[in-house]
Amino acid sequence: MTVSEVQNQILKLKKEKDICILAHSYQAREITEIADFTGDSYALSVKAASVKARTVLMCGVRFMAETVKILSPEKRVILASPDAGCPMAEQMDRELIEQMKEMNPGYTVVAYINTTAELKTICDVCVTSSSAVKIIKAMPEKDILFIPDINLGTYVAKQCPDKNIKLVSGGCPTHCRVNEKHVMQAKKKHPNALLLVHPECIPEVSRHADYIGSTSGIMDYAAKSSATEFIIGTENSIVEHLQYDCSDKAFYPLSKDLVCHNMKITTLPDVLNCCKGLAGEEILLDSETIAKAKKCIDKMIEYGG
Repeated sequence: MTVSEVQNQILKLKKEKDICILAHSYQAREITEIADFTGDSYALSVKAASVKARTVLMCGVRFMAETVKILSPEKRVILASPDAGCPMAEQMDRELIEQMKEMNPGYTVVAYINTTAELKTICDVCVTSSSAVKIIKAMPEKDILFIPDINLGTYVAKQCPDKNIKLVSGGCPTHCRVNEKHVMQAKKKHPNALLLVHPECIPEVSRHADYIGSTSGIMDYAAKSSATEFIIGTENSIVEHLQYDCSDKAFYPLSKDLVCHNMKITTLPDVLNCCKGLAGEEILLDSETIAKAKKCIDKMIEYGG
């Protein structure tokens, strides 16, 4: 079958079976084209909660599907590829963070959305890459233990100097693959291009950026900017999407190695087989885990809207 033939089958089946398809922005173009919603992980979870569909298919990684289930416990949530995990979300477990809390009494634990449902159950506030600064500034607490991304945490700490932020060494292996050498090479090759990077990049990369923001933030900035050339410092799918969406502008990857293999494991035929009921994994979380994990998300909404 051709790509368009597979896509047409998916579009037909999702309508017949009342399936809402979510695709994170790091998914391949052929998958985002057939999704009902595309974007960052938390925004997708919110969209899923707003639709009437009883089944939600997440084309992304496991923690994203868990977040959908936390916000829509009554829905059937399917992870398109059961092997699609997030190394950063899996770096820290409940035992480690409980130990960190004992070592830092009185500290408020702020968890990046890129954490497992189990870990969220013992955290106080959740944040996304786009909302972290706003939420932490709005929090009354001064002493904060930020997990798990040390690079996002470092970025936030610089924006919130009045807070006492302690970091735990963790991060995104994909974004950590790029360094200052990659920046210098890319700028030399494309001297007129603006550098747009995700805050999960290391500080040595971020300090050269013309813009630092979430995946959606990067895409919005590029679309609205009067500039016509951009070096993209996040997963290389974004380069492809922007080439389609802003065909009058030029986009270059910061590095050919900025590839998330967990995101790439989901294929268009996987999505088709999920719609047929032949593939995927249903995300099952007990009511206690959902209730406890949702508390830190509710706090995020309280502080950040």
